Amino acid sequence: MKKTDSGIPIEEVYSQPSGMKELPGEYPFTRGIRKDMYRGRLWTMRQYAGFSTAEESNERYHYLLSQGTTGLSVAFDLPTQIGYDSDHAMSEGEVGKVGVAIDSLADMETLFKGITLQNITSSMTINATASTLLAMYVALAKKQGADLSKISGTIQNDILKEYAARGTYIYPVRPSMRIITDIFAWCSRELPKWNTISISGYHIREAGSTAVQELAFTLANGKAYVKAALEQGLDIDVFGKRLSFFFNAHNHLFEEVAKFRAARRIWASMMKEMGATAPEAMMLRFHTQTGGSTLTAQQPDVNIVRVAIQSMAAVLGGTQSLHTNGFDEALGLPTQDAARIALRTQQVVAHESGITDTVDPLGGSYFIENLTDQMEKEARNLIALIDDMGGAVTAVEQGWMQDEIARSSYNYQKDIDNGKKVIVGVNAFNSDQQQTAPPILKIDDNIRHTQTQKLQQLKSDRNQSQVQANLAQLSEAARNGNNLMPNILTAVESYATLGEIADVLRQEFGEYKA
Repeated sequence: MKKTDSGIPIEEVYSQPSGMKELPGEYPFTRGIRKDMYRGRLWTMRQYAGFSTAEESNERYHYLLSQGTTGLSVAFDLPTQIGYDSDHAMSEGEVGKVGVAIDSLADMETLFKGITLQNITSSMTINATASTLLAMYVALAKKQGADLSKISGTIQNDILKEYAARGTYIYPVRPSMRIITDIFAWCSRELPKWNTISISGYHIREAGSTAVQELAFTLANGKAYVKAALEQGLDIDVFGKRLSFFFNAHNHLFEEVAKFRAARRIWASMMKEMGATAPEAMMLRFHTQTGGSTLTAQQPDVNIVRVAIQSMAAVLGGTQSLHTNGFDEALGLPTQDAARIALRTQQVVAHESGITDTVDPLGGSYFIENLTDQMEKEARNLIALIDDMGGAVTAVEQGWMQDEIARSSYNYQKDIDNGKKVIVGVNAFNSDQQQTAPPILKIDDNIRHTQTQKLQQLKSDRNQSQVQANLAQLSEAARNGNNLMPNILTAVESYATLGEIADVLRQEFGEYKA
């Protein structure tokens, strides 16, 4: 039995005298998806990283692994996210800036050089081009001789929140939904352990939503994906087990904990209503990232405290994996030192705080239980409004979700400007001392030239006629309604580029205009 530092025994879970009948690991999973939670296994410490070239990002991954991170999370640059090769005119000024540039399977091979994919889990924050990046990952795993049934990880693959909050979309809504269901179907056969989508509230919150809106809009989007898969004849008890979520953690510790608890409860009942019978298909599994929009350029050292509070909220709320932001991210991409401190924050929470010694440690608190109920009630009211419109797809197409987020963002900023909301170091507790800016990670502007040279070499070395034949077959599959994933994988394996594949689908599906 675990004990406090004073030697007081700690029970695995407390249910009495609070009167709570529900136990962790039981429907509707308010108290956690596993009965022993972190007493049995810690969350995955998955530090989000990627910048510049595949070579430089590979070095950062090896460093993070050496420092104790237990999963990789890949950030891609904007051209990669919206389907442009590095040599495209639209890519100028953006190559390698907010993530790593991946133009082809050759870059993916470099990105994971020296890393055995079967031995780790990888998360890839990619949406419009998720199918292509997943195909590259699978092609690399095959080249490594991996057993695809054992490959595990996640692609974000959540396009609805792109239209609502973030903007890295390519195709119109309906064809984008088709690509997602194609991935669901293909992975259920080929990659049974892969999480086919990470339904993301993170970017909804970063765009300015409230915690209730983040919860409601995310679950409404999730409901839309499930309905789309059901319409394609997929088994909810099969694909439902591979759905995951991605939430933000902000500074109000108790609201965030209540949000995570309410999310599990709502999702379990929603999935049951839509026909799920397997408990694993009703469990809401989620990754958390600390709130990037909460970080301040003023007094950036204070961000370490914010990230620690947000980390505790995620763990107290029962997250399955966690990324902690670097304290310098209001100024630029995190330096290696900032990334190390961010990882150490998770490790202190895991091994020194005592939070992991018992399951749902805040469960039974009058405040937390009431706040969980209130979060659920308000989120369900918003979901009902979205249902009345015809669902999340319609709410996005009509711009309703976008307008609601914008309104909340405006009100939040107004509260900061008039001092109603205190932000330490910004509108209160300012320092007269001259602040020394921390070192900032600079990205070399010559990266686009480097990537362009690599592309030229790639195209001269590959079998061009085979590439064109594979792209033509992809175009035909898009027109005929066939599952796109086999053709995308074949194209990737012949070293067709990300931009070439995206252009084929642009020609068939068109582009979304906001």
